[in-house]
Amino acid sequence: MTSDFEAQLRAVSLRVTRPRVAVLAALRQHPHVDTDTVIGLVRAHHPAVSHQAVYDVLRALTDAGLVRRIQPAGATARYEVRVADNHHHVVCRSCGAIADVDCAVGHAPCLTAPGDHGFVVDEAEVVYWGVCPDCATHRTSPSSASSASSASSEGSR
Repeated sequence: MTSDFEAQLRAVSLRVTRPRVAVLAALRQHPHVDTDTVIGLVRAHHPAVSHQAVYDVLRALTDAGLVRRIQPAGATARYEVRVADNHHHVVCRSCGAIADVDCAVGHAPCLTAPGDHGFVVDEAEVVYWGVCPDCATHRTSPSSASSASSASSEGSR
């Protein structure tokens, strides 16, 4: 796996460094994580890597196109290594979980803008919002329904 990361870095003319390889490995194993999580994952294996080094690596990898930065409205920026396609995301309004959603229709950019104002469109960014299965189950469980009921009756006293 490390040689795969090394090849990716060399292909975009980036030097192969331990922090860059560690960040790519962390993002492959944990897609859609924020910067603090990446720092924790990298430092678990390489304690000497600084916070600033991880920030710099994320910026360099994003600029080189090896990493994609996504930032749904109202959420912190997240990172992923799935960059070879124009996929979209679904975000849980309750817990913030993010999952990939394949292209909505056809080939990239997936959606054709009816009025592109002369732009050459090469990407469409779509974010679907909803509630993930875990949060939906929690909301409809009998104990959460009775808790909500008793909380509302206490509030009306």
